[in-house]
Amino acid sequence: MGHQFKLAIAGAQILFVAFGAMVLVPLLTGLNPALALLGAGVGTLLFQLCTKRKVPIYLGSSFAFIAPIIYAMHEWGLASTMFGLFAAGFMYFVFAALIKWRGLAAVHRLLPAVVIGPVIMVIGLSVAAVACNMAMGKSGDQQVFDYSQSLLLSGFTFAVTVIVTVFGSKMMRLIPILIGVAAGYILALVTGMVDTHAMAAAPWFAVPKFTSPAVNWQAALFMLPVAIAPAIEHIGGIMAIGKVTGEDYIQSPGLHRTLFGDGLGVCVAGLIGGPPVTTYGEVTGAVMITKNSNPVIMTWAAIFAIFMAFFGKFNAFLSSIPLPVMGGIMLLLFGTIASLGLKTLIDAKVDLMLPRNLVIVSSVLTVGVGGMIVKIGSMAFAGVGLCAILAIVLNLILPKPKISSEVDH
Repeated sequence: MGHQFKLAIAGAQILFVAFGAMVLVPLLTGLNPALALLGAGVGTLLFQLCTKRKVPIYLGSSFAFIAPIIYAMHEWGLASTMFGLFAAGFMYFVFAALIKWRGLAAVHRLLPAVVIGPVIMVIGLSVAAVACNMAMGKSGDQQVFDYSQSLLLSGFTFAVTVIVTVFGSKMMRLIPILIGVAAGYILALVTGMVDTHAMAAAPWFAVPKFTSPAVNWQAALFMLPVAIAPAIEHIGGIMAIGKVTGEDYIQSPGLHRTLFGDGLGVCVAGLIGGPPVTTYGEVTGAVMITKNSNPVIMTWAAIFAIFMAFFGKFNAFLSSIPLPVMGGIMLLLFGTIASLGLKTLIDAKVDLMLPRNLVIVSSVLTVGVGGMIVKIGSMAFAGVGLCAILAIVLNLILPKPKISSEVDH
């Protein structure tokens, strides 16, 4: 009993680490936080089923989908967006099949750093305007909160998060989002910017409101390419946790199994109306610091997440977090995603003096951040999806330089 209790406590800690990021995505995109918790919990359990519970990772809301969800909700509404997110899971199945058939090298050939790097940068930068608006207390074009109050609040939240990220203890550095939001929330309470009525009125126990998805192939085509970046991120995530635990998960349970499990999680989360799930780096960090890599911990974390989804008061509390508090976090967060893309280019030593590399990175960044939309008949390609397609095509058609010329210099 004592052993299981210890594992359960460790599981609660994992949920705590993943929590801030997990509920942030639905709060930003207009999805239901309760369903994000449910999707993450069920997704993680399904992942464990597919991988025979060998890999200690937790699946939580994916940041890669923030901008596409905002766009899709605006364009087609919730039911169609859900179908699009469900479809995104199939991209994982395609990769899983490709890896099972041709091995990991095939994926690297199709998606080298010069393709993935700028696409990840676009994921972060394309929502930069949303973050800044939120920090200024604006939702869309409307000033929801007082401008100067908002700047003060988002600035304070940002500052706390930065201080924790840079100067915090090892454990604190895993939950900067959580600490930042808590600090911002307290300041908002003190300055009377929180509406507490909804919380008081909310029931303790509430079944989350489900919506049934509507088949929309346009939304599906829009979301499919978005999944390329998180699927690649998944491969990186599996390698990272392998480095931490000293196990080779690429061999056992096998990358095709982990990808399939993650994809299944994405499909289920999409169907119930939560954001797609992805492997969480902060959880891997927690495993590294606590030296506790028993996959059962993740089972507990998933069970707790499912339990939290039915806690009505708690979800009312999440919805009451003021916009500028979120904005302060976002300033850091979206930039972090863009920086990861930059890191991908740096780590792979991508030479931007080579014209082909320069062309790929430059055009992808401009098209992505500029909000280009390509319409073919009734189909529209935009954002991350358009960038991913552009990068892959350019990488395939532009000639690679001869090796000898590189050796000369």
